[in-house]
Amino acid sequence: MAIKINKKIVGYGIAEPDKNEPVEEAANNVFQLGEPLDRPEKITGTTYKVKTPVTDHAFYITINDVIMNEGTPQEHRRPFEIFVNSKNMEHFQWIVALTRVMSAVFRKGGDITFLVEELESVFDPNGGYYKKGGKYIPSLVAELGHVVETHLQNIGMLKNSEPDLHQKKLIDEKKNEYLKKNQNSLDENGFPKDSQLCAKCHTKAAIMMDGCLTCLNCGESKCG
Repeated sequence: MAIKINKKIVGYGIAEPDKNEPVEEAANNVFQLGEPLDRPEKITGTTYKVKTPVTDHAFYITINDVIMNEGTPQEHRRPFEIFVNSKNMEHFQWIVALTRVMSAVFRKGGDITFLVEELESVFDPNGGYYKKGGKYIPSLVAELGHVVETHLQNIGMLKNSEPDLHQKKLIDEKKNEYLKKNQNSLDENGFPKDSQLCAKCHTKAAIMMDGCLTCLNCGESKCG
């Protein structure tokens, strides 16, 4: 309730809590930002198969979703839990710990998209690897972050970061222009063999054009 002050303010102080207020009553005055989600009887999941050059066996990453506000115009899906299964037991302990923490974050509610950036920014001190298509993955944790990003895009929680039709057309024109000038062959990913790693999409597809480093995968250019 707003209180109008008609007199000149000459001082101020901080109100102390009432010491006579019962502890239980004070606890009831605490407002939670969000209640953890309860697990429904039936849940829908999607499993992604990931095979990397640094592991002997594939990883199977399952993300289960819950339906929020079902039957209303605000109906949407959001991740509830994540599991990783593999014959490779070398990374078992940290994978179980990480996925349990991630599942706890999912169930807490609120914005969870920050997990993608946090996971994808983890670098392996022994070095990363390139996936099919020329995308550089700095670690297994970053690979997990990439899967989470793909899943969030599939359920509509994140926008797809791929170039639109206009950008794709412009990228194809730049690629053809570069090949005509340099008569250079393409690698197995469809990019010039002397391409550099793009700092934005982490794909080995950046080439020098007109004095600017330009990515032929996402269209990123130092010249804007």
